[in-house]
Amino acid sequence: MTTPFSAVIAATLLFLVAVLLLPPPVLSLGGSAATIAVVYGSATTVCTIAAGQPTQQIQCWRNGQLQPPILPNTSFDAVAGGRDTLCGVRSGGFSLICWNTTFTPKRIYNNASAPLTSLTIGDTQICGLINTTNGGNAICWRGNDISSSRIPNPSSRFRMISSGLGFSCGVLESNNRVSCWGDDGFANLIQSEFANSSMVNIHVGGRHACGMDDLGFLICRGDNSNGQLNIPTNLAYEYRGLALGANHSCAIRRLNRTVICWGGNGEFSSNNITNGISFESVVAGLNFTCGLVTSNFSVICWGPGFPNQYYSSGIHLPLLRSLPGPCIDSPCPCNLYPESQSLCFGNGHICRPCDIPISIPPISPPSPSIISPSSPSRGLRKGLLVFAIVGSVGGFAGICSVIYCLWAGVCFGKKKVHNSVQPTITANSNGGHQSSSNPPSRSSTLRRQVSIMRRQRSGTSSKHADKAEEYLLSDLATATNNFSLQNKIGAGSFGVVYKGKLPDGREVAIKRSESGPKTKKFQEKETAFDSELAFLSRLHHKHLVRLFGYCEERDERLLVYEYMKNGALYDHLHDKNNVQKNSSVINSWKIRIKISLDAARGIEYLHSYAVPPIIHRDIKSSNILLDANWTARVSDFGLSLMGPENDRDYRPMKAAGTVGYIDPEYYGLNVLTAKSDVYGLGVVLLELLTGKRAIFKTGENGGAPMSVVDYAVPAIMAGELSKILDPRVGPPELNESEAVELVAYTAMHCVHLEGKDRPTMTDIVANLERALALCEDSHGSISSGPISIVSD
Repeated sequence: MTTPFSAVIAATLLFLVAVLLLPPPVLSLGGSAATIAVVYGSATTVCTIAAGQPTQQIQCWRNGQLQPPILPNTSFDAVAGGRDTLCGVRSGGFSLICWNTTFTPKRIYNNASAPLTSLTIGDTQICGLINTTNGGNAICWRGNDISSSRIPNPSSRFRMISSGLGFSCGVLESNNRVSCWGDDGFANLIQSEFANSSMVNIHVGGRHACGMDDLGFLICRGDNSNGQLNIPTNLAYEYRGLALGANHSCAIRRLNRTVICWGGNGEFSSNNITNGISFESVVAGLNFTCGLVTSNFSVICWGPGFPNQYYSSGIHLPLLRSLPGPCIDSPCPCNLYPESQSLCFGNGHICRPCDIPISIPPISPPSPSIISPSSPSRGLRKGLLVFAIVGSVGGFAGICSVIYCLWAGVCFGKKKVHNSVQPTITANSNGGHQSSSNPPSRSSTLRRQVSIMRRQRSGTSSKHADKAEEYLLSDLATATNNFSLQNKIGAGSFGVVYKGKLPDGREVAIKRSESGPKTKKFQEKETAFDSELAFLSRLHHKHLVRLFGYCEERDERLLVYEYMKNGALYDHLHDKNNVQKNSSVINSWKIRIKISLDAARGIEYLHSYAVPPIIHRDIKSSNILLDANWTARVSDFGLSLMGPENDRDYRPMKAAGTVGYIDPEYYGLNVLTAKSDVYGLGVVLLELLTGKRAIFKTGENGGAPMSVVDYAVPAIMAGELSKILDPRVGPPELNESEAVELVAYTAMHCVHLEGKDRPTMTDIVANLERALALCEDSHGSISSGPISIVSD
């Protein structure tokens, strides 16, 4: 019998085989999100994302003329088009901008905690997949209105989606089945015709849909009045790309990347314009198709509906070289494009799609009618290959499990006890354990595990917690010149903090309780002292303040910390003298983002890796300290509590925290969750962006008090971020502007009134990592060492 350990190994490797060999995205009517899109209707328009540019800007051709670049200072990952509508997914996926026929922009989606991972447009309906803790949930818009009710089950999780004329379809993650929705009964017809098929993908046209099943055969269903279902040949894994128009279909052959089309009353099958040309991707309009040429990344369009009168050749568009895929920083599962660095202008690389897809095994066998008799053994051999790999993995895992069983002692009723605060990669983004009934999506799980492992290597100690050292009161008095006012450097949750120097030469910060005995105040200080000592003596992380030891003599309670040379973030932001003295360092968008990321990583460790999880309860800029290298560390655990081991909220005796930072839901309803710390960090992010205190006076010489949340959030929502940015830092540079905007959107979601609407710390860390990567080439900043950056 296999152990859970061996089962995890086998399941993980099977998961990797399935994920790394998935097929590339392909484009149907209007197009799923890619780097090429067509817009049909009042004016035929072809748009791509330009290659070799500092920013990944959108370039468009319309009716014979090149258009000026759209938002030339903004980078985009993907574009999609429909009837008189073009949409672009901002780099990172957190924002969706759409344009009408006059290229007037309209932002229809903003959510830093749930980035878009896919986008498709059919006619006037826009649909996308959002990356949330629940996986790939679909969201749709009709015009500017969210119309998710059109999706049969809004909680359904999809592997991919596609939209056509009046209806959309997607492949469900749970069972590989096709689910369709739309304005008429045709969606139900298509869904029923795919009912017995286990699919890897689906692509929608006018009144038909095509997709690849899990054996690699192409299946087309729906209306065939123009021959759009008559696939010329159909061997297993013969095709690697699709483009479906109103009444025609096109596919890229896997072996030589040439295009073959059928349907359209024969007008496409007789076309010889593209003979011998290899394509990276294709996208369809109503009755024409465009493709991105492999040799030079130019664009060719053909078909009876394309306005050929503008060119003597009728097909080549005078666009700059176009990206064949999004530029990313994460490793490629298969191969890189040869000119990847040049195409991305040094900002990442492009992954070439894997050649042979292997999907997750189907829930039930496919219908015999869809298996081509011409090559029945090819798909079978590939299926057997998967099972052979898994079988080998299972045998290896069994051996590993025996070794693990003997080492851990669990085979004979014994069990080793590990450090309770040792980091683990089993926590989900909510900081709890992943429920088996709600598994994460394959791509998000892989990214999260890679991200966690990288952060463990860069920021988390692998040592067991050391017992804190006990000091004599007399030694600490000597170290601080008898706690003189000249050595006072601040105050914490239960006392005053002094700078000191131990006999061994170490500089330390010593926090001393000054309350007398037999008072309620003393009891509170005693609790705070015990809390800090209990937590910090067992927590070791690069972004948590380090506790050296303590002193407990008579009524004296003292804690000894590592000295943080550059003090508290609050002082650098709000103390005028301090800001002026250190302006060359703190007045940099890159260093401010770096500080916010450091703090977020420290809090994420408390929420996700400590067992049981810890809720800080007093996250604020004065509790974020900076060491000599400007690395930020979270401090002051006097109010901290151990959180529940599951994800339910609980109610402490009374709310605690600092005005301006305390979670309104916690303060008003006395409901405490890890999202209370998220709110506090959101306020700190807004402080870093605006330079304003959490609560400040609106006038220069006084005025009504105002919170930085009320000051900043309306401007961020209105797209007027530049009006509230701290003028001491100056306008963001070209590659900083997106980073600052991403931080702003993240902060806006952190300070939602309801905790359920706030992102998790894992989501926040991912966003801030992405933001720091965006401004990595900026000047005037100080880095404290290697930083792990993981792009989603």
